[in-house]
Amino acid sequence: MPHLTAEEHAARGKAERAEIPRAAHANWEALPYRPDPIALLEEQAKTRVPELVPIRYGRMLVSPFTFYRGAACVMASDLAATTRSGLRVQLCGDAHLSNFGVFGSPERRMVFDINDFDETLPGPWDWDVKRLAASLELAGRDNGFSKAARSDIVLTTVRAYREAMRSFAALRNLDVWYASLDIQQILDRFRSQVGRDRLNVTERNLAKARAKDSLQAYEKLTREVGGRRRIISDPPLIVPMEDFVHGVDREQLEQQVREILRGYRSTLQADRRHVLEGYNFADMAHKVVGVGSVGLRAWIILLFGRDDQDPLFLQAKEAQASVLERFLGKSAYPNSGQRVVAGQRLMQAASDIFLGWQRVKGADEIERDFYVRQLRDWKFSVDIAALDRVLLTTYGGLCGWTLARAHARSGDRIAIAAYLGKADTFDKAIAAFAIAYADQSERDHQALAAAVKSGRIQAESGL
Repeated sequence: MPHLTAEEHAARGKAERAEIPRAAHANWEALPYRPDPIALLEEQAKTRVPELVPIRYGRMLVSPFTFYRGAACVMASDLAATTRSGLRVQLCGDAHLSNFGVFGSPERRMVFDINDFDETLPGPWDWDVKRLAASLELAGRDNGFSKAARSDIVLTTVRAYREAMRSFAALRNLDVWYASLDIQQILDRFRSQVGRDRLNVTERNLAKARAKDSLQAYEKLTREVGGRRRIISDPPLIVPMEDFVHGVDREQLEQQVREILRGYRSTLQADRRHVLEGYNFADMAHKVVGVGSVGLRAWIILLFGRDDQDPLFLQAKEAQASVLERFLGKSAYPNSGQRVVAGQRLMQAASDIFLGWQRVKGADEIERDFYVRQLRDWKFSVDIAALDRVLLTTYGGLCGWTLARAHARSGDRIAIAAYLGKADTFDKAIAAFAIAYADQSERDHQALAAAVKSGRIQAESGL
């Protein structure tokens, strides 16, 4: 790794600005040879659980914003056709505003951070910024905000990213690495800006989040059957192991799960592996999650510690190749679950203590990669539809700061800061891009609706 002086890093950023002017980021226009977005979604569906794909389409049909949430592959294809920055970072790959949220750190603090890394891969830093900005524009439209209000929200978000990156450029390396957004700090900072009523609602939601742990999941997702606790059945969203295997097959699957857990444990730090070894397998179920993730194989696994009042719920989620790999090159990691875990640890200020990965051969003899984490650990996602203009503006600013912090940990923060500069040229360019790309997403959403109406694809709504 070359070790440049701060001045040399800054010169690198200014040279990039000369090659790709900041105003050039405003440009978005679908090229004549743009791939059919529905065909891209259909291609993704080929490796997913066929019975669940209609649920994915049904969730994407709800609005242009929900379509956008599930269409990371479409936007990756579009961004690949634009001018590409030579300044690379560890990308989230799907940095829309619903992929930020609150969770508990290992030190038992509530922190705000990015919380989805299924598509993470090294790549041009501006791709994440553009995905975040366009998501805010679409969310503002869904919430009925005026054009001026939406512009203010996006500009605030991008300004927060730019100013945060400039502040990180001036910090020592370890200060950047230790930087985080503690929820109490956020509340104290915005107490006067958001008002008492909004703050009360936020604090009530955070109190609920603190109760979202394995014990709460245990009470909600299990019932007693024959003297033993079993995961409830709620098909097609939750399908317990007992509903698809019986007798000897169940015993074989339980043994396979125990082997999976043993292999997964080896990817944890020694102290965390020791903690996990105190738990014993009890039950598992398939669970549908998210919007873009629907159709991927996702399991919830119930374990017990000292007794049945000491539960631990883990989630094992399938990890396929990032949608960015087609355009940015294959991951350096042979296991896609490891790719997700490595990217998450690099970008997050604090990661789940049980975050690990494993490769599993299924009943169909096909090997698939998974990453594992706790199902619930004080997790809280903001209800975007419930945010007014002030709260969405504040939330966007938090997302912008957080994304800059994540990029500063992995990329050349001094060069990126020098590229961005002090003026709002980049902010305005991204705001213009967000409008143009939101328009494109609305057209793509209409194309999905037309594909469903024509019978080209099947969608199942309300799930």
